[in-house]
Amino acid sequence: MNVRPDSYYTEKYQLTATHSEVAEAVSQLALKGRALDLGCGSGRNSLYLHLKGFDVTAWDRNPARLAQIIAEEGLTGIRTEQKDFNDLRFNGAFDLVLSTVVMMFLQPEAIPRLIADMQASTVRGGYNLIVSAMDTEDYPCTLFPFAFKSGELSEYYRKWRIVKYNEHPGQLHRTDEHGNRISLRFATLLAQKERVKE
Repeated sequence: MNVRPDSYYTEKYQLTATHSEVAEAVSQLALKGRALDLGCGSGRNSLYLHLKGFDVTAWDRNPARLAQIIAEEGLTGIRTEQKDFNDLRFNGAFDLVLSTVVMMFLQPEAIPRLIADMQASTVRGGYNLIVSAMDTEDYPCTLFPFAFKSGELSEYYRKWRIVKYNEHPGQLHRTDEHGNRISLRFATLLAQKERVKE
């Protein structure tokens, strides 16, 4: 059996590289099992997780590109569904639920229930990974319908074991009127649902 490199799909289909936080979490924690990718886009993270042995459920408002790749490659163990996260309730039993650079495109009222369902759909000992734009004094954000305030995302996970949390500046792929990539702070969280009942 041919072992494909981590960048196989990225290079073959000219996808944006797997999000660095996804690659780091999988390598450091040796994660396996069932993954739910909320806002999978063209599939950069879903396909990487599939390469790493995960059974992947990938949701997006338009998952057509990923569905096409799955069909072309004849992949099993990865499936897409069209979902609107502004009006969605769900449950499940996943080892990893991730949402990278997606929440800022949603309406603010959708965020609490989305995070609640992410948490409820994670098995004990499983993980949530979230990366999303922030609105702070030093990096104000008016580009998106929603942006986290300082400490807001970590507060949602105060009863979980927070493995990693930061609010570092980063750059969007989007550029300003001068062609420079736009800088914002991003809330980055990796948290584990405690194995024992509280």
